[in-house]
Amino acid sequence: MSTPAMRALIDKAEQYIFPTYLRSPIVLTRGEGMRVWDSEGKEYLDFVSGIAVLNIGHRHPKVIEAIQKQSAMLMHVSNLYYSEPQIRLAELLVTHSFADKVFFCNSGAEANEAAIKLTRKFFKDRGEPHRFEIITMENSFHGRTLATLSATGQRKFHHDFEPLLDGFRYVPFDNARALEEAITEATCAVMVEPIQGEGGVNCPSPEYLKALRTICDAHGLLLIFDEVQVGLGRTGTLFAYQHYGVEPDIMTLAKALAGGMPIGAMLAKKECASSFSQGTHASTFGGNPLSAAAAVATLEVLLKDNILENCQKMGEYFLAQLCSLKERYPAITKVKGKGLIVGIELAFPGADIATECVKRGILINCTMGNILRFIPPLIITRKEIDTLIHTLDELLNRIPLASS
Repeated sequence: MSTPAMRALIDKAEQYIFPTYLRSPIVLTRGEGMRVWDSEGKEYLDFVSGIAVLNIGHRHPKVIEAIQKQSAMLMHVSNLYYSEPQIRLAELLVTHSFADKVFFCNSGAEANEAAIKLTRKFFKDRGEPHRFEIITMENSFHGRTLATLSATGQRKFHHDFEPLLDGFRYVPFDNARALEEAITEATCAVMVEPIQGEGGVNCPSPEYLKALRTICDAHGLLLIFDEVQVGLGRTGTLFAYQHYGVEPDIMTLAKALAGGMPIGAMLAKKECASSFSQGTHASTFGGNPLSAAAAVATLEVLLKDNILENCQKMGEYFLAQLCSLKERYPAITKVKGKGLIVGIELAFPGADIATECVKRGILINCTMGNILRFIPPLIITRKEIDTLIHTLDELLNRIPLASS
């Protein structure tokens, strides 16, 4: 697949960069809309979108314009001072969500770290320092800092870094009874992804999140929604919680918030937000003018350009086409998803199919070993979905196990 020139670049990367990622042997240099190109000019359909980052597509003109305009004025200023793009972004997020306050950082892991710290301080401020444990879900993913790794309910991420941070318990996802049975006098919060992304595109039953809200209210717990991957239009509404008729106390965002620029945000209701006073938490680059300006432009596109409607329509079409594949290939054991976070579960490892898709000019992701996850830009068309379906059909038809 790689030419000598591309191979030389990859060899240099391997010489100088930590090998913490399993990378495809291509060097990407340009993107636009649903497509990216490598250093040799080959075109790819991007069904990964930077791992659910580029919800409005690569190189959206309104985001580029916002970055260019802001970079010519002020790229960074300390959070010891106010900046207009950050204020505008906070207002947009609060206006269109349940929240009253926003804390800005740089990533999803940092946003979740902030949520964990806020939760602990909230209960200390109430005179209940013994309440510090947070219940999270098996197969969850909340980040790779030590605290968010501890919150992540996947053993495979833990074993090289133990002992982990104390204060987390794991229960099965979509099982409200198991959660309630796990509550102790030390429990202070429940932290959950409305749809598990890294854990395998796991969607809850319709009443699950409502049940969690009821349980949290009954036991005086905070409810934290990690919408780092599924927020900002990915499910067809601006925030995933809006599908389920329930509001959290705290929500975390990142990935798609700034159209490709790094940013994270923790949103909270006033009661618990008040526990973060001056000096209790900080981030040097959090909400800097450049990323905030890009985020304002991104949110305006999501809210005004029929992106959410397209996500709903294309998501329904995508799921229907995957279900048709499942009817032809018994080795597809499950089709799942909502909006444009969708996946197929296979009866065999899926890494080879993902690799073959790259060779054919389509970027997809395999998670949990056997689940092909598709998280394309929300501007996707039927034609682009059909191209993927045709490619998967060809690849599955070549695998004896898939048809038997």
